[in-house]
Amino acid sequence: MSNDHTHVREFFTARAAAWDSRFPDDGPAYAAAVADLGLRAGDRVLDAGCGTGRALPPLRAAVGPTGVVFGADLTPAMLEAAVRAGRDRDGQLLLTDVAALPLRADSLDAVFGAGLISHLPHPAENLRELARVVRPGGTLALFHPIGRAALAARQGRRITPDDLRAEPNLRPLLAGSEWRMTAYVDEDDRFLALAERVG
Repeated sequence: MSNDHTHVREFFTARAAAWDSRFPDDGPAYAAAVADLGLRAGDRVLDAGCGTGRALPPLRAAVGPTGVVFGADLTPAMLEAAVRAGRDRDGQLLLTDVAALPLRADSLDAVFGAGLISHLPHPAENLRELARVVRPGGTLALFHPIGRAALAARQGRRITPDDLRAEPNLRPLLAGSEWRMTAYVDEDDRFLALAERVG
C-alpha cells in the first residue's frame, strides 16, 4: 500500500466511529447535490470515497429499486460505520481504491464524490479512472456540504491559489481527465462542481 493510502486510511480510521455525529446536519445538502446529478430510475451510480455512506440513501432514492448503487472506499472502518448505520441496504459497498475500480468501462451513468478531490493522490489520473467507468455523456458531481472558504475557516487555514477546487484549477484538471465542467457553485453552504464525461 502506498504512503498516500496509508495516510488516508489512518486519517479516516481514527475518525470513522464519530464521523456522522460530527456533521449531523449534512443530510439535506447531500440530497440536494444528488438531485443536481439528474439521475433517473434504473441508472447505475457510484459514490466514490463514500465514507460512512451518507449519500447512499438519496442515491438509492434517485435510481429506484431497478437502479444500481455502489459505494467505494479505501478505509474498512468507514465502510463498517456505513454498515452500522444500515446504509449497506442502499448500495453495494466496495473496499477498493478509486484509482483502480473493479468496474467495467462505460458501465455507470454517474459518479458522486463528496470531499473526494482533496484526498486523491494523483487527481488527473484518478479522475481519468472515474471517467473510464462512466459512459460518454454520464455525469460527475464533486461535492462538499460547505464551501471552500467555510471549510478553510473550519480547519483554521486560508484558501490558497493552488486549491484544486478553485474553478480556474478544477476546470482544466477535469478537461484533461475526460470531463467537461457544466456547473460550478462555491457558496458558504455548499461546494458543487458538475461535469459531463466526454469522448
